[in-house]
Amino acid sequence: MSAASPPLSAASPPMFLAPTDRIVAGDRVVLDGPEGRHAATVRRVRPGERVDCTDGAGLLVRCQVTAAGRDRLDLAVLERDRQPPPQPRIVVIQALPKADRGELAVELLTEVGVDEVVPWAAARCVQRWSGDRGQRALARWRSVAREAAKQSRRTWLPAVAELASTAAVTARLPAADLGVVLHPNAAARLAAAAVPATGTVVIVVGPEGGLDAAELDAFAAADATAYRLGPTVLRTSTAGVVAVATLLARSPRWTRRA
Repeated sequence: MSAASPPLSAASPPMFLAPTDRIVAGDRVVLDGPEGRHAATVRRVRPGERVDCTDGAGLLVRCQVTAAGRDRLDLAVLERDRQPPPQPRIVVIQALPKADRGELAVELLTEVGVDEVVPWAAARCVQRWSGDRGQRALARWRSVAREAAKQSRRTWLPAVAELASTAAVTARLPAADLGVVLHPNAAARLAAAAVPATGTVVIVVGPEGGLDAAELDAFAAADATAYRLGPTVLRTSTAGVVAVATLLARSPRWTRRA
């Protein structure tokens, strides 16, 4: 008879972002500003409850609330934990999806653990970023990544890069330890790809209209390999997260015992 599984713990405490200099030392932390207001007013966190704080760069501070005001929490530090950057590093080059599906893609990629999202102006993208509109869209992607990182309790926040051209995407690929280009007609299956234990994995996700011939040629010349996910064709906003999960399931990030 196998040993009984340990009982499941209670729900994880909420996580909030704080500047490094606020939480790196000392036995007390004051959480104020927008995060403190959200914790006290929206989440209605109360004295005696547990919360966690992170600087988004690997520092996790476990705390207990000692006092709650209208727009701040006073916290007693219980424990600090410095977590290393996860390996391998996962970068997704995301072609701009239609409408708000780009924000969905960023949210899902952040939750699954992607370390960097690069918006890409692919040749067949219907969506275009330019001028103030492009800056507003980029700001929304970054805001979505920040909130999704807190929800999924990440101590390392993902970067959301500036809009990239095809030339800039191509330049990233030769340095990758695994360069993946998603294509529904590729001969190779992503589920069979060798996943490096360290280094960088770069995954290129094309737009709704697919990659054009020039893009495919450029990526192949940059040592990236085309892979298919499965028998169905996914939307660009969901293909990336499925590809990342396929690789992470066979990487140390998901297989290493905690």
